[in-house]
Amino acid sequence: MPVRVLKGPRRTHLQRLFSTFPSGWPGVGLLLLRAAAGIVLITETSSFLFGTGTLTSSNWAVALIALVSGVSLLLGFLMPVGGILATICSAVVALSLVPIDSLNLPQIRAVATLLAVMAAALSLLGPGAFSMDSRLFGRREIIIRKVSQSRRME
Repeated sequence: MPVRVLKGPRRTHLQRLFSTFPSGWPGVGLLLLRAAAGIVLITETSSFLFGTGTLTSSNWAVALIALVSGVSLLLGFLMPVGGILATICSAVVALSLVPIDSLNLPQIRAVATLLAVMAAALSLLGPGAFSMDSRLFGRREIIIRKVSQSRRME
């Protein structure tokens, strides 16, 4: 008789949210990708927020969400959520859905497009072993001690 694995909606979503956290060279590669995307998001957003341009409420909202998602990517904390938010914010900037006062608009669009692709890849791949998600939600080894005969009799 074949073994049936029960897969409900809750079970598959929980497994997807917390990936396998690869270590070794793949983990280092994910760390470098996360660090590059997070640092670029943080520096571009902070230079946009503290620059000399005029800021509207939509610019502030996109910039603050991009800043939070950049920190999330950098630390590897709540990666699926941070990656999706970074993808959305970068795509909004790349498609110029918010007005941007800048002389280097083509360069900003190119960087935003690259960040959107990197953040989408990171949200699909997961954070890797060198992340806060791995420390908080990673797989653990459970050791069950063997019960002695004398304790079983009690």
